Amino acid sequence: MKNYCITIARGFGSGGKDIATRLSKELGIPCYDRQLLTLASDKSGIDESVFVECDEKLRWSHISNKLRAVPVNGVLEPHEENFVSDVNAFNIVADLIRSLAKKENCIIIGKCADDILREYPNVISIYVEAPREACVKSICEKMHVSSQRANQLIKSTDKYRAKYYNYYTGGKDWTNPTNYDLVLNSDRIGREKCVEIIKEYIRIKFQS
Repeated sequence: MKNYCITIARGFGSGGKDIATRLSKELGIPCYDRQLLTLASDKSGIDESVFVECDEKLRWSHISNKLRAVPVNGVLEPHEENFVSDVNAFNIVADLIRSLAKKENCIIIGKCADDILREYPNVISIYVEAPREACVKSICEKMHVSSQRANQLIKSTDKYRAKYYNYYTGGKDWTNPTNYDLVLNSDRIGREKCVEIIKEYIRIKFQS
């Protein structure tokens, strides 16, 4: 195995990003999240704000029947009509994710990476979740908001992530455990032990 890629999907407030960051430090490999949007902008020449605005959410006013006809694979050329569109922005990021998975050890957070790389033998896909109470506590501490506001953020964020995943994977359920190699409850054993479990799974799967 020349290299491996870890994808991490996560419920809002579950600590998935924190786990990914810790894992990145432990393994000494890059972790891509917001950086993917900058790289996609640099590669395509499309303003980064386009990628930011449609990152893991659907802008319904832009997802018209016309755009739905744009295939969710393959990148359009700059002269083509829908070059600056949500679907093409997704395709550009997806193409970048495939490229990274082929050439380097890395961790990718969100962005349907588990589905984009579902046929890649060097990929481990992980879903991190936690009970609502634990997620609320985490968000309150991190964002300094009330529990009511934290609940609202969880509901809205998880809702648009689910719709985004459903749209770009052809109707799949974001929380379906069969989409992933591992499903971790970060509240049960803690985030640090989640990192240890992932490291052990990497060792077992790739026998190294």
